[in-house]
Amino acid sequence: QFPDEVDTPMDTPARQRFARFRGLQSFRTSPWDAYENLPLDYARIFQFANLRRTQQRVLRMANDPLVPAHAGVRVRLVLRDVPRDALPARGRLFAVYALHAHEHQMSVVHFTALRSEGYAEPVRSKDPLVVHMGFRRYRVQSVFSQHVRAGANGVHKFERFLRPGVVSVASVYAPIQIGRVPVALYLPDCSTLVATGTTLDADPARIIAKRIVLTGAPFKIHKRGAVVRYMFFNPEDVMWFKPVQLHTKFGRIGHIAESLGTHGYMKCIFDGPIKQMDTVCMNLYKRVFPKWSTELWSERDMSAAERRTWEPPADQEQDDEDVTMES
Repeated sequence: QFPDEVDTPMDTPARQRFARFRGLQSFRTSPWDAYENLPLDYARIFQFANLRRTQQRVLRMANDPLVPAHAGVRVRLVLRDVPRDALPARGRLFAVYALHAHEHQMSVVHFTALRSEGYAEPVRSKDPLVVHMGFRRYRVQSVFSQHVRAGANGVHKFERFLRPGVVSVASVYAPIQIGRVPVALYLPDCSTLVATGTTLDADPARIIAKRIVLTGAPFKIHKRGAVVRYMFFNPEDVMWFKPVQLHTKFGRIGHIAESLGTHGYMKCIFDGPIKQMDTVCMNLYKRVFPKWSTELWSERDMSAAERRTWEPPADQEQDDEDVTMES
């Protein structure tokens, strides 16, 4: 009935099992501090005071007329002391690139993701994938969230799966990318396209909230009051979650009035009479973060079978030979 429904464990107190979760009266307006209870990985990332202004300044510096090489200018590079095993094979291009300012620093990078129609398998959050962002590829474990305008508290709902036909936002730990660039998500062997999108920003303060729903059944009903059971199994849990707002499947709003007995029964008051077939729900939220598993993708990490499916034909001619390598 409810996709986020979770059963309350009978052998573990709910106040311990759901200690990291909180209740929100309003998902869009209830306050949530973006800098509380951060993981240790946040000590290794970078945050801008104003990302848009920084990008404009960096791009303005890159387009300075005093810069000797611009886009479209033919250049010749000489690399010294390069090992012979790094020499690209015939038919393969050797990519050379430079970084803008700040593009070597890590942050929480967000980009849109739209499922590819050619891939039908489910894609879960934190599944290992390879992201091709601009000119770089990384092995990542992304977290998906809804691509909607956030409320006053900046909270976005966590998505367990990348749904087909729906644009979601993927968040990963990755180097900062200046400007908007296309993004492609592949399976770990880089043989199958999973999703495509575009970079959004690098914002560690974006709150991604995972929701769970605890449910209970009405036992006795009298006017606006009802005795609810099976949501909790001891009176201590009832008193712990007493401040959290309740709602029913048919739209009633209520709260916990008191605990009854020793088996988790509770008296609840609603804004109107409820039906015996109704279900009493409690929404709880927890902030989730991406996994710090980002590493630069390398062809050497692929198996021989994976490399054969990924390499271009051997008879492909190399158009440009402007890179001279001297060992």
